[in-house]
Amino acid sequence: MKYYLFVLAGACSFGLLSTFVKKAYESGFHVGEVVGSQNLFGVLMIWTLVLVTAKSNRGGSAETKKYKVAPRQALSLMAVGTTSGLTGIFYYAALQYISASFAIILLFQFTWIGILLEAITERKRPGKDKIFALIILFVGIIMASGYLGGGQEAPSWIGISLGLLSALTYALFIMFSGKVSNEVAPITRSAIMQSGSLILVMLVYPPHFLFNGSLHEELLPWALLLAFFGVVIPPLFFAIGVPRIGGGIATIMSAAELPTAVIMSFVVLHETVHSIQWIGVIITMVGIALPELMKLWKRRSQMGVN
Repeated sequence: MKYYLFVLAGACSFGLLSTFVKKAYESGFHVGEVVGSQNLFGVLMIWTLVLVTAKSNRGGSAETKKYKVAPRQALSLMAVGTTSGLTGIFYYAALQYISASFAIILLFQFTWIGILLEAITERKRPGKDKIFALIILFVGIIMASGYLGGGQEAPSWIGISLGLLSALTYALFIMFSGKVSNEVAPITRSAIMQSGSLILVMLVYPPHFLFNGSLHEELLPWALLLAFFGVVIPPLFFAIGVPRIGGGIATIMSAAELPTAVIMSFVVLHETVHSIQWIGVIITMVGIALPELMKLWKRRSQMGVN
């Protein structure tokens, strides 16, 4: 049971980020300061965990070897990490133009984008279950967007475009991260990938916050919160829980990020979330979980036949 809770907590921690970012913007900070400080402190935190964990596993065992990384592996993992950095840049930029509840819906379009990328790269047509899930996802986003019933301000196409770009780069991150240096310890892989993300972010947004006094104002608390809940907790908890419960169930449980973000935007940011939007959130979660649920159902059916 505790491993399910680890995965659930990791997913929910991701759902907190959009609210923290919005509050940081209210304090007067811009996207470069927010995403840059998150990555910087997140990398410092996660490398500290790597050093502590590696030290506790000394002794020449096979487990210890997983913490050693060849230069080529490190470069590959850092390259994958740049897609994570782009996701943060696009997603946090989108939050400047659209509500947190809508931005998370756009980010979650990584599910169907991932299916499309898989079909293109593997030249394999999606199965009927995935196509059905895509239809449900499209219905969910239309309802959850809040623009279906009218009465809303015209949507920001800049915000929508940035949100969809974040979904694309997140889908790329998921696709590549599952194929690169899987023999390396998960926490070390995360640290190296986040280092690649940090380098990219610093190139796009030079770290002026280190010198202009922003950290001594109100940026530091938001940076630490975003680093802890966005960079440290999710990969650590997923590394603990996912191998124990399986990727299929983990995918379903990771959908908890979506209602967490919407609830936080409603309670903390006081964003208006209508009943049709809540229904859209539920439908979107069903669309995310459906392919994995159908896989489980097929396996159980086959076991019953055998």
